[in-house]
Parts: sequence; structure tokens; C-alpha cells
Amino acid sequence: MKQETKERLRDVKSILVSQPKPKSENSPYYNLAEKYNIKIDFRPFIEVQPIELKEFRKQKINILDHTAIIFTSRNAVDHFFNLCKELRIDVPADMKYFCISEQTANYLQKYIVIRKRKIFTGVRTPAELTEVLSKHKEEKFLFPCSNIRKDDIPNFLATNGFDFTEATLYKTVASDLSDLADIKYDVIAFFSPSGINSLFVNFPDFKQNNTRIATFGPTTSKAARDANLFVDIEAPLPEAPSMTGAIEVYIKKVRAQQNR
Repeated sequence: MKQETKERLRDVKSILVSQPKPKSENSPYYNLAEKYNIKIDFRPFIEVQPIELKEFRKQKINILDHTAIIFTSRNAVDHFFNLCKELRIDVPADMKYFCISEQTANYLQKYIVIRKRKIFTGVRTPAELTEVLSKHKEEKFLFPCSNIRKDDIPNFLATNGFDFTEATLYKTVASDLSDLADIKYDVIAFFSPSGINSLFVNFPDFKQNNTRIATFGPTTSKAARDANLFVDIEAPLPEAPSMTGAIEVYIKKVRAQQNR
């Protein structure tokens, strides 16, 4: 394996990041591109789509039966309030909101007047949010989510006897990447198992060859290896907690080898 890894240490001139283009001009990707004279393109490999109203109705969920909503992402916020609008439901002023982070809580102001509502937040992780939830076991919770979601929150609620309903309001699907069929990149960066799945949905006969695969997080790395891909760059690293940092570590290794 070490020999194979060494042989795959090749110069990087182009990177495809399987996420939307950053809005900030101060993105570390732009700094990386300038520092090492690399072409970096951005293309989301997955899309989030609302489920149809008839699909929601099959779940037989009455939103107004609940006293609290759990939000773990902006997508959940958007799709919940859009669904309420479509169903012509006025969310009660005394509805409580439990958000995974301050950022998600602040995003609520797109739909409600925050200062007039009861909002509880974690810091950043599901574990931190469960600490907050444990203090409000008397509520009837609604958990809006995607067809693909992490188990942390629902498992915690079920294990600890909470009264909750899981509502699938949106779905993650593969983007159409057919226009990339004849374009090659030195590195493709992935951030979720869904991104790996999208690669093979679009290109069932994909051959990695000299393309380096970069992954963020253990579940993404596992999905890549399960798909028989060789993972050349893994993030986070102790010395590089970000994807850009891990890519830079790889580039430095390549250049150090070339200079020997």
C-alpha cells in the first residue's frame, strides 16, 4: 500500500470540488489556487429537491399536532416553511424551535420574527443539541429531514422515549453531470457518500486511473473505498482540519518528492 501511495504522488494542476462555488472571495480554495497555480472548478454533485405534496400526505403527519420543531440544517428550515405555505398552515406563535447551531437559528428570521419566538440552540454538533433537547422532554417534536439523514438525533429521541415524528420533506438526488464526461481533473474532492454515489450514477463505468480522490470525513472515505476507489487524500488531518489543508499537505509531499 505504501508503494502504491508513493507512485500516486503526482503533481496537481486541476481540482474539481463537488460543492457549489464559494460566495466569499476569501475562500481558502482561491488562496490554494493562487498559491500553487492550480485550476479549481466547483460543481455540486447532488441536488436537494422538495418531495411532492402527495408524498408528504402519505406520511399522515399533522404539523399542528406538534409543539416543537427540530432543525438540523437550512434545507430543513426552507422545506418546512415552504411546505406550510403550500398546505396553508399558519405556524402558531408559541411553536418552539430547536436548532443545531446559532447559524441555523438565525436563518429562521427569513420566515419568522425571531425575538417573538422560543428558540433553543446547540453549539454545532448533534450531541450538543441532544443536551438541549433532554431538558424539554415534555414537548411533541417534529423532525423535518431528508430521505438521507444521519441517525444521531432520531436515535437519541427514540432511545430516550421522546414523543416525536420524523417527517421526510426533501430528498437528495444526483445532479446531471453529463457535460463533464470528457473533462479530466487531477483531483476530485468529495464531501459525502451521496457525492460518491452521484459519480457512479452519472458515470457507471468510471475508471479512476491517475485521478486522485480526496474525501472529507470517515463515511465519505468508506463510501469511496466501497466503490473500489483509491483514496489519496483524506480530511480532516490532525495538522489540516479542512479539505484545502489536506490537499495542500498532499501537494507539498508531491513537490518534496520531485525535489529529491
